[in-house]
Amino acid sequence: MKHNLLDETLVRRIFADSGLPRVGKATIREIKKLSDTLETASGVHFIHMEMGNPGLPAAQVGIDAQIEALRKGVPANYPDIDGIPPLREEASRFIKNFIDIDIAPENCLATVGSMQAAFVSFMIASRTNASKTTTLFIDPCFPVHKFQNKVLGIPVESFDIYDYRGEKLRGKLEELFSRGYIHSLLYANPNNPAWVCLTEDELKIIGEVARKYDVIVIEDLAYFGMDFRKDYGHPGEPPYQPSVGKYADDYILLISSSKAFSYAGERIAILAMSDHLAARKYPDLKRVYSSDVFRNAVVYGGLHPLSSGTSHTAQYALAALFKAASDGTYNFRDEVIEYGRKARTMNDAFLAAGFEITYDKDLDEDVADGFYFTYGYPGMTGADLLEEMLYYGISAISLDTCGSTRQGIRACTSLIAKEDIPELARRLLLFHEDHPLN
Repeated sequence: MKHNLLDETLVRRIFADSGLPRVGKATIREIKKLSDTLETASGVHFIHMEMGNPGLPAAQVGIDAQIEALRKGVPANYPDIDGIPPLREEASRFIKNFIDIDIAPENCLATVGSMQAAFVSFMIASRTNASKTTTLFIDPCFPVHKFQNKVLGIPVESFDIYDYRGEKLRGKLEELFSRGYIHSLLYANPNNPAWVCLTEDELKIIGEVARKYDVIVIEDLAYFGMDFRKDYGHPGEPPYQPSVGKYADDYILLISSSKAFSYAGERIAILAMSDHLAARKYPDLKRVYSSDVFRNAVVYGGLHPLSSGTSHTAQYALAALFKAASDGTYNFRDEVIEYGRKARTMNDAFLAAGFEITYDKDLDEDVADGFYFTYGYPGMTGADLLEEMLYYGISAISLDTCGSTRQGIRACTSLIAKEDIPELARRLLLFHEDHPLN
């Protein structure tokens, strides 16, 4: 390397001191810590693409509502475990206005971010049927969700969506579900990290096969409405955010405030379960919980022992955000579309320096520009590429950690300032000069 920005001896020493068995396969938080250490020790400003942290100001509508709740003394009181009534009502209304499905307010539960919503969903779904032991993931996926299953002692299986688009998805789900031990399926739409988006036909396939084999579908909508190829920002008007809720009986939606509303710091989200699932009785739940009703198990067997509810004032913030979106006075899509604009400019910089977009297509359509994108470099594994790019002051995470079968890197657009993109482009060209392609 002739143009690396960090001293090789320094980098190797910090790599060794990190204790990581393989830097290129480190987790998000491990890479963040490592890149911060390299930045401090070297004095080189890093281009941070590893963390999926919002890079926009928190929505003012939420801030104002939370401040008002604070002034009224709301923090003095515990909230209901399942969430305050205004939030549950506005969540139900938001889901109707932007997904066009009906979920009763009592089945829209407040959680400590989508992370807790996912954890509770895995915990309860895994105990609905003693003969069903395993969670299925559509990869690539957010790595911590699999780690949650590991913590809970739940076996997991997975497959890479890249190889099973369209009608091929039906065959793969049939193959796995027919074995009889899958209790739930999780995927994100849009996908983290690949940003591929399942089509309506694919969601219909998931719903139909899940109904056939009695599998609970957990749909992670952390990036709600952020497929910017379509405008999902108008309440009560198509197009609506695509969802398996149109096609399945037993499903859970994880709706986060973190990205669509840039409200990540308050750890507030919604776990919305279908009315059908909420009312279902699973006798095997009584092996652990006092009730065999799914909703009761989630609220009193899951949310109660984990946290006894979530931040009281933050619930008023999210209720106000949902209300403003449904009233049409706040268009969240207009705010977050900035991520898509940055992704397009960053993609162009990578392509100009000989890199390739790893997950590049949704069937016959280019993947949308959004919060994440994936890239690789010919002849290099994702782990090797990640390690090498740290010498140029660029950090991200390897797709190996996301369950991908393809070699590459996940990059997040959120924390990169516009003025940093020309510097990113310069460093990528230096990397290309040091690693010429045949």
